[in-house]
Amino acid sequence: MIDLEQVQDNVLRSLTEGVIVIGFEGTITYANHSAEIILNIAGTKMIGRKFAEVFFDKAENDEFVQAVLDAVYGNRQPNSVIVPYFAGETERKLRMVTSFFRDSDEKPAGITIVISDLSELLELKDSLKAMEQINELNRRLNVRNELLSKTFGQFLSDDIVRELLDTPGGLVPGGKKRTVTIMMSDLRGFTAMSERMEAEGLITMLNHYLESMTDAIQNRGGTIIEFIGDGILAVFGAPTASETHAGDAVAAALEMQAAMNDVNQWNVSRGYPPLEMGIGLNCGEVIVGNIGSEKRMKYGVVGSHVNLCGRIESYTTGGQVLISPNVRSRIHTTLCIEKEMTVLPKGAAEEMILSHVTGIGAPYNVQVSTKNDVTKKLREPVPIRFFRIHEKHTEDKSCYGGIVAVGSDCAVLDTEADLELFDNIQIDAGGKLFAKVMNKAEEGFVIQYTSIPSGYENWIGAHM
Repeated sequence: MIDLEQVQDNVLRSLTEGVIVIGFEGTITYANHSAEIILNIAGTKMIGRKFAEVFFDKAENDEFVQAVLDAVYGNRQPNSVIVPYFAGETERKLRMVTSFFRDSDEKPAGITIVISDLSELLELKDSLKAMEQINELNRRLNVRNELLSKTFGQFLSDDIVRELLDTPGGLVPGGKKRTVTIMMSDLRGFTAMSERMEAEGLITMLNHYLESMTDAIQNRGGTIIEFIGDGILAVFGAPTASETHAGDAVAAALEMQAAMNDVNQWNVSRGYPPLEMGIGLNCGEVIVGNIGSEKRMKYGVVGSHVNLCGRIESYTTGGQVLISPNVRSRIHTTLCIEKEMTVLPKGAAEEMILSHVTGIGAPYNVQVSTKNDVTKKLREPVPIRFFRIHEKHTEDKSCYGGIVAVGSDCAVLDTEADLELFDNIQIDAGGKLFAKVMNKAEEGFVIQYTSIPSGYENWIGAHM
């Protein structure tokens, strides 16, 4: 015959839940092995003793004690609570299910408490909740960063955006000294062109040009500081430091000039005029960083080498890349130098030699074609009136001379006016023709056209 009491005892012993039986007189009559482990009390110290003797002296377990008392004096309905319990120094989370047991007369005689240790399960649940919260915060952070990147990316380079988002205090005013290569580019005759074109077409053409130039600059690691009308100010070597910033800048400048062919094909196909661009490069120590106030700020670059770069760019004609001696000294690969010119930039203490670069060797291997400056002598000089341009402003005083020879985009001007090399002039030649004095020849001054009006061909054709 099966011993039911033995079976019941085996079942209670095999349970992972703790089981305690307490009579209404307060004596613990039963505690299985799992209850000993969970409560960290040997069965011999519980069974046969008053519940109050075993547990009342531990203030940290007041919630556990109160849950048992609530069950004893409750409404005789099964109850389930989760309470903290300290087993020595270890805090556990216990789920207590209490119910009444009855004597042979079916009268309530005490309570049975089934105890489950939920500590690991609740920790896992808390961890999952924490992970969910972390994932949600990361999602929001990614959305914010994506929004900021898209917003800032319309105005700043990727490197600057990353520095603003990733660097603590990235939006705080301040800067650092760094040796970089500065690039300035400018379209020749754009101001006069803007006077002739409708605003919508002008902006469309300008945006397409700037997009092409941006790609060329950023593909070589350059950082665009700002667009200044049709001009571009960029640096190589900041905010991300680079040991090859000079070579990167030269390669980018040559690729920008090469890209002008596609830009102009696009322009002509839409009825826009062709464009010509000059680029100046200089290298030196500058201050880069966040410039401005807390209300309005930009990532900028300041220093005498920035100003000098602007002077160098002013000597360029369309299609040229002029580099300073500082840039040339930092490049340790082959450079193709079309010609050199000695200049005394405004504010400089001494003369410097600028190099007109048309190619750079490995690892860049970039080469651009040069213009044909061959001129054809005219049967007789074509009389002209022209004006000097100073700091982009046309002087009021008229000068006179004669065109004695012409090329595709250059001419020889014979005049008694006291012109100097690299002077900019405006000529009445089928419209406003802009040119730069590039050389002094026996027949007169060699001038390079920087902006040709639409009426020039008819004008010069009438004098050929």
